[in-house]
Amino acid sequence: MKVILTGATGMVGEGVLRTCLADPLVEAVLSVSRKPLGIVHAKLSSLIVPDLTDVSDQEELLRGYDACFFCAGVSSVGMKEDAYTAVTYELTLSFARSLLRLNPGMYFTYVSGAGTDSSEKGRIMWARVKGRTENTLSRMPFKAAYHFRPGVILPYPGQQNWKGLYLFIGRLMKVFSPKSVLPVESIGKAMIHAVSRNDPGRVLEIKDIRALAEAEPRP
Repeated sequence: MKVILTGATGMVGEGVLRTCLADPLVEAVLSVSRKPLGIVHAKLSSLIVPDLTDVSDQEELLRGYDACFFCAGVSSVGMKEDAYTAVTYELTLSFARSLLRLNPGMYFTYVSGAGTDSSEKGRIMWARVKGRTENTLSRMPFKAAYHFRPGVILPYPGQQNWKGLYLFIGRLMKVFSPKSVLPVESIGKAMIHAVSRNDPGRVLEIKDIRALAEAEPRP
């Protein structure tokens, strides 16, 4: 498969990228980001764009891909709902619409998070916005849309983009609550397997991600 990946300069995105580069099912990866990755690999090409909501000048480079692994995102800490909606819901949907037009029949995987609110009516702001994003993506005519809701995540071996505090928390939770913890490699493998197996679109909670990562792919 040929994959477009966003967020490769972030914690989840870099881990998913490294998983894709190591997996024989992935033929090529196009990283779309705002800054260079600092990673060189025969499978990897990079497209630097200042704004994912406007890729009109780069459309020819975005054609011919089977799936998008959308790992870009920001923390909601200190943000108002309208600002968080702009960089979460509006940005994601704008990029998704562009890709769908350029690649009919594409798969789309979206990383939201454990606790995302599918009702869009709960008290937690980020969970409502993420839920709205998931719901809107599911209504779009992708071949399938998968929504990943990981909890505590552990980094890929040798990964650069990871904060020490998150690593400490992850290791602590692995001891006291192992079912809430996922290696980021499991997220990447589950994305690859969902596409290779042509699974129906769905929401994947932690246990679902773990099971799909361990499932047999279908080349």
